[in-house]
Amino acid sequence: MSDETLTLGSDFSSPSYEQWVAEVEKTLKGAPFDKKMYTKTYEGITLQPVYTRTDWPAEGDPSGFPGAMPFTRGSRTAGHVIDGWDVRQMHVHPDIKTANANILSDLDRGVTSLILRFDHAFHAGVDGDAPEAEGLAGEDGLMVYSAGDLDDVLGEVDLTLVPVSIEAGAQFTAGAALLAALWQRRGVGGDAARGAFNADPLGVLAATGSLPVSIDTALKSVGDLGAYTARTWPQVTAVRVDTSPYHTASASETQDLAVSMATAVAYLKALTDAGLDIDTACRQIAFTYPVSCDFFMSIAKLRAARKLWSRIAEACGAAEPARAMTLHGVTAHRMLTQRDPWVNLLRTTASSFAAALGGADAITVKPYDGAIRPPDALGRRLARNTQITLQEESYLTKVIDPAGGSWYIESLTDQLARTAWGNFQEIEKAGGIVAALSTGLIRGWVDAVHKERLANLAKRRDPVTGISEFPNLYEQPVTRPPMDMAGYRAAAAERLAAVRKSGGQTGADIAAAVKSDTPGQVAAACVQAAGQGATVGTLAKALAEPEGAALEPFPQRRLAEPFEAMRNAADAYKEKTGHWPQIFLANLGRIAQHTARATFSKNFFEAGGIQALTNEGFKDPDSCVAAFKESGARIAIICGADTQYEEMVPQFAPALKQAGCTMVFMAGHPGEKKQTYLDAGVDDFIFLGGNVLETLRKTLAHLGVTES
Repeated sequence: MSDETLTLGSDFSSPSYEQWVAEVEKTLKGAPFDKKMYTKTYEGITLQPVYTRTDWPAEGDPSGFPGAMPFTRGSRTAGHVIDGWDVRQMHVHPDIKTANANILSDLDRGVTSLILRFDHAFHAGVDGDAPEAEGLAGEDGLMVYSAGDLDDVLGEVDLTLVPVSIEAGAQFTAGAALLAALWQRRGVGGDAARGAFNADPLGVLAATGSLPVSIDTALKSVGDLGAYTARTWPQVTAVRVDTSPYHTASASETQDLAVSMATAVAYLKALTDAGLDIDTACRQIAFTYPVSCDFFMSIAKLRAARKLWSRIAEACGAAEPARAMTLHGVTAHRMLTQRDPWVNLLRTTASSFAAALGGADAITVKPYDGAIRPPDALGRRLARNTQITLQEESYLTKVIDPAGGSWYIESLTDQLARTAWGNFQEIEKAGGIVAALSTGLIRGWVDAVHKERLANLAKRRDPVTGISEFPNLYEQPVTRPPMDMAGYRAAAAERLAAVRKSGGQTGADIAAAVKSDTPGQVAAACVQAAGQGATVGTLAKALAEPEGAALEPFPQRRLAEPFEAMRNAADAYKEKTGHWPQIFLANLGRIAQHTARATFSKNFFEAGGIQALTNEGFKDPDSCVAAFKESGARIAIICGADTQYEEMVPQFAPALKQAGCTMVFMAGHPGEKKQTYLDAGVDDFIFLGGNVLETLRKTLAHLGVTES
C-alpha cells in the first residue's frame, strides 16, 4: 500500500477567472457576456455565473460559528447533528374524530410536533353552531370551540412529549386559553408543556384585513399573553412572526425579511411594555418563514434572517443566548399548483432541503395536494416522509451547517441581509410596521414585485413545470370525496350544547381582567374560563371592542393561477361541447423538419387548455387543408423549419384561410420577414420569449371559451 497522497488536480493548471471568461465568450459567439451570464433577482441582487474567494473574504470568520453571534450558521452549536430538526405536521380536518386519527397516525410514523389550525368560525370568534358561523364552520380548519373539543382532537397524545402549536388567527388569546386549559386538565406542569400560542395580530391583519380590536389593543394583548406565558409556561412561545401573507402576495425575499424584522420589533416593544425583560421578551418570539423552491436563495434567506435578528436583539440589549432566533420553515404556498399536483412533490422536496440546510429548527412540508383542500392520507404521508428521507437517507443531519463556507451562499446571505436591512430601515423611517401597513407602503412594494413576476410568468422566464411548461392535458385530476360538513357541524353543536349545560359560560371575570393594568391577567382569566367550559364565542365576545382595525388585505396568490384559470375555462368548455378548444398543427414536411416547433406549439397551447391536434406532416397545401377540415378545428398553426417557411408559408396560410381557418399562427420568430408572412395570411406568431399568457387569452376569447 502506498502512503502517497493522490491529488487529482495536480496535473492541471488552475485557470484564472479572466481565462474562464475568455473561453465562455467563445461559446457565446458574440452574445454579450454580462447579459447572458448574469441574473438579476427580484431582490435587486445580481447573481454571478461563478463565485471565487474574492467574493467572500472569510478572514476573521464574518459568519461566526454555529450557535454563536451573528447566528448566521445556526442557532445551535451542533446544528441538526444530535437530534435533527423538528418534523412539524399541520392538521386541518374539520371532523374531530378524523383529525385525532390522523394525528395519532402521523405521530406513530415520525412526526415530532403538531400545528393545529382552527377553522374560520374560530378565527371569527363565533361558535360553530352560531348563525354567524354559516359558511365558516369547518372551513380550512378544525371544528374546535372549547377545551373539551381540543382534548378530543389530542386524545391519546402525550402532551409532555409532543409540542403543540396552534393557529387561531385574531383569537390568539382564546386559542391559547383552550390549549393552556387542556394542559392544566391533563396535569402537564409548566416546565413540561411544549408548544406555541402564535399570537400574530399584524400578520392576521395583513392576511384578512381586519381585527376585532384596535391595533393598540391587539399589541397590548400580545404583551399580556407574553407575560402570562413567560410566567406560567417557560418552554412555550407566545408570539409568532409569520410572513406568509406577504410572501404569498408576491413579496421578494428581502421584503419578506424586512417585514419580519419590523413586525418583531413591534412585538418586542409590546412585550417589554408589559414588563418583560429584553432577554425574556426575545425568547417569546418565534419566526415562521415560507421557503420557496429557489434552492440557494432560500438557504441564504434563512441564514440572513438569523443574522438580522441577532443584530436587532443585540442593539436592544439582549444577551447573546437570547439573540438566537427560533425559526420555523414552511414550504411556500405560492409555488403549489392544483394542476399536475404531483410536481409539487419536487417543489416541496427542494424547499424543505433548503430549509434544512438553512438551519430551520422546525420544518413543515405542505402536502402535494395542499392547494386542493383538505389533504388526504397520502398527501400527509408523502409530506412527512419527505422530511424523514432527508434526515435518515440523505444524511442532512450528519454535518453541522453544510452550506457554511460556500462563496456563493455566504455572499448571497450577506447581500440579502444588507438589502433587507435597507428595506427595514425604510419601514422604520415610515413610522414602523403599523404605519407602513396603514399607508400602503409595503403593499406598494409587493404589488410592484408581483407585476414583474407576472410579466416573467407570462413569458415563461419563470417556468412552472406542469403548468406553463410541459402541461398534461390528459392528467387525471386529484379529487376529494365531499365531506359531510352538515354532519360535522351537527356533532359540534351537540358538543357545544353539552358544554353550555355544564356551565362556565360567563365572561364577567374576563371583562374585569381587561380593565386591569396587570400584564398577564387577561390571558390568565381566559384560561380559567376555558377550564370551566367557556367556548371561543364567549371568550371572543368578552375580548372584543365595538370597533376593530381594518385595512385592505394582501391578496393571496399562487404562481400557477393565471394558467390554471385558463385550464378551468377550457375544461368547462369541454363539459359543454364534448371536446377541448382545439388547434390544428399544420406541420410542414418530414417529422425531422417540424417536430421541434410542433412540440413547442403543443406545449404552448395546451398550457391554456387548447388541445393540439398533431400529425406526421404535409408536403402540399391540399393534403393539409383536407386534414384540417376533417379535424373540426377552427384555428391552425404552421410548424416547420426556417428553411421551409419562405417558400411554404405563402402557400399554406392562404389555403388554410380559404378552408375556413379563422386564425393562422406560425411557430417561430418571423424576423425581418414578418410582413411577408402577415401578407400571406398569418395572424400571429409564437416564439421563445413571447407573451404566452396574452396569446392564450386572446386565442381562448377568439374560440368563444372566454369573454374577450
